Amino acid sequence: MSAFNPAYVLVLLALSCPNAWGSTHGSAPLSAEESDPQALQWMTGFPPPDDKLIAHPQSNYFSFPKLRWTVCHIRELLPTTRISRGIGAPDPLPYALDNGINDISFMPMGSDTQMNWRESLAANYTDGLLILHKGKIVYEYYNGCLSETGKHAAMSMTKSLTGLLAEVLVAEGKLDDEATVDSLVPELKNSAFGSATVRQVMDMTTALDYSEDYADPEADIWQYSAAASPLPKPSDYSGPEGYFEYLQTVEQNGDHGDAFGYRTVNSDALGWIIARVSGKSVANLLSERLWNPLGTEQDAYMTIDAKGTPFAGGGLSAGLRDLGRIGLLMLNKGQYKNRQLFPESVVNAIQAGGDKKAFAKAGYNTLPGGSYRSMWWIFNNANGAYAARGVHGQTIYIDPTANMVLVRFASFPNASNSKIDPTSLPLYQAVADYLMKRD
Repeated sequence: MSAFNPAYVLVLLALSCPNAWGSTHGSAPLSAEESDPQALQWMTGFPPPDDKLIAHPQSNYFSFPKLRWTVCHIRELLPTTRISRGIGAPDPLPYALDNGINDISFMPMGSDTQMNWRESLAANYTDGLLILHKGKIVYEYYNGCLSETGKHAAMSMTKSLTGLLAEVLVAEGKLDDEATVDSLVPELKNSAFGSATVRQVMDMTTALDYSEDYADPEADIWQYSAAASPLPKPSDYSGPEGYFEYLQTVEQNGDHGDAFGYRTVNSDALGWIIARVSGKSVANLLSERLWNPLGTEQDAYMTIDAKGTPFAGGGLSAGLRDLGRIGLLMLNKGQYKNRQLFPESVVNAIQAGGDKKAFAKAGYNTLPGGSYRSMWWIFNNANGAYAARGVHGQTIYIDPTANMVLVRFASFPNASNSKIDPTSLPLYQAVADYLMKRD
């Protein structure tokens, strides 16, 4: 196998893969308080001492506990492209803070012991939490590396925004989701993606001969990571350059549409489709269709490969309140401050969910009855909740019944959401119940 850059592999795994390294490797991790980047004094001093340095050429800046600093400082470690908010004044969100939220308690999955609100924040290594009810901020929390002026890695929540852009283009008649991928991106004709429909890519029901088993040194994720790295390639590297070249090498295994398979390469294939159809990169389209018209407070940014292609599967970093605006836009079915930014049918299509039988084959034990549609996770619960989700605990959770949006940034030691869901999902429901009962 060709040589690769291990630093970028760690970042790509952490940003995109639901089963990436847990960082603890069997030992108990430091607690949220013990691992607080301010307490550990990462990158403090002018210059920082060697034992407090998180930088190149070190290859472990996404290992725990360093990741608790890194999630707020991706741009200091990797090249990025800007998602511009434009030059207008921000459109502030109204506040109606409710201290009663601090008194909420709930029963975690598989437990017979109640957990209170503050215990849950620490248990999930929460860096930031925003709750909006009926369009107003009722709760706001910052911790660790994050402040209200900072940005945090969104991880695979990036996928959901990529999927949203695609669904908008479908609703506007600019993208046919039943078209085969090769009819839109001929370069993918001889790859597994070529014969798949755009919808199968959007819903990740493509049949790919592609492994994200990080424990296997020959797994495809390593070649994908090597191709995607924006850092100088080793002299003996002879593989693909960038996301788009790598996608052309992915082969098919099975029948498209048969089963859900969470593979980040689908998001980057969709990013290519979006760019080809719109004539704009995912980053530029996010600026034009979301960041600018939403009156966001901060520019966001996305990591890029060596050719400047944004990482559509996990490269976004953004402010907490700005992702709250995304949640409100979804909650209100494309409307924001009396302005319809895209058709209601976009959100209706996402909320309708994907193929439950195909999803069940993936074995997500904490999401029984769930599905996946346009790169959003559909819970199919009584409240009709759905979410953007990313590793290490990132969430935009939308509950239409409770008229609630919850956004969380976190730096949980284990990347997999299956380790966080037992405390997170009951918590979200408890907040929704509290807000509905309060009304």
